[in-house]
Amino acid sequence: VQLQASGGGLVQPGGSLRVSCAASGRTFGYILGWFRQAPGKEREFVAAISMADGRTYYADSVKVRFTISRDNAKNSAYLQMNSLKPEDTAVYYCAAGRGYTMSALRSRRDAYDYWGQGTLVTVSS
Repeated sequence: VQLQASGGGLVQPGGSLRVSCAASGRTFGYILGWFRQAPGKEREFVAAISMADGRTYYADSVKVRFTISRDNAKNSAYLQMNSLKPEDTAVYYCAAGRGYTMSALRSRRDAYDYWGQGTLVTVSS
């Protein structure tokens, strides 16, 4: 599975942005996740979705503001980000891990087998 993240850009605080993750192969039976890495910080989990049943899991820091969704016909997942804050500035990476089960374990980087190249989101006025 090859992953292509896109849709990053510059947005003002309080604004919205949607990033996309397109997979080269069939993604049914995978969990697609979003992680982010800010300058000088560790890569951290943001959200994940089961491509089989649509179950989702979020980091507490984004739970109210971000929404992850999927389109199985396009082998794609999306992250809609609202009420963006400067601290959301980071490179956003999508990742795919085999499996159907959604749990807190999907917040671990080692739960994913494939990674995309990342897309930069900058929140600044």
